[in-house]
Amino acid sequence: MSAARRDDAGAAVVDFTLVGGLVVVLFVAVVQLALVQHVRNTCVDAAAEGARYAAHVGRAPADGAARAGDLLRSSLAASYAQDVTADEVVVDGLRLVRVTVRAPLPVVGLLGPAGVMELRGHAPVEDA
Repeated sequence: MSAARRDDAGAAVVDFTLVGGLVVVLFVAVVQLALVQHVRNTCVDAAAEGARYAAHVGRAPADGAARAGDLLRSSLAASYAQDVTADEVVVDGLRLVRVTVRAPLPVVGLLGPAGVMELRGHAPVEDA
């Protein structure tokens, strides 16, 4: 065996380990970003559905907050439904129900700092 060939012996194992580790880290990062986007979209959808529910005739904004909280508890986790509020606002003369969800930002899995994401849903109030 030549001297140059002997110097490279075992280098493939090291290369495979280093590149494999990097690929695993990149894969986990992409999966975590997809989870963050999923959580955000789910919270926005729950807020919008809660606003639509509260906008029906005979419903109060608190009904919309409760509906959004129920949706978040059933689709994500109870920690995502802890800070859900609803109120009625007027924008350009139009009465709207606004449901606000303050949720944790999932940093590792679904765990993360609370109240980082603030997401809102709006719906026009139905007139009787």
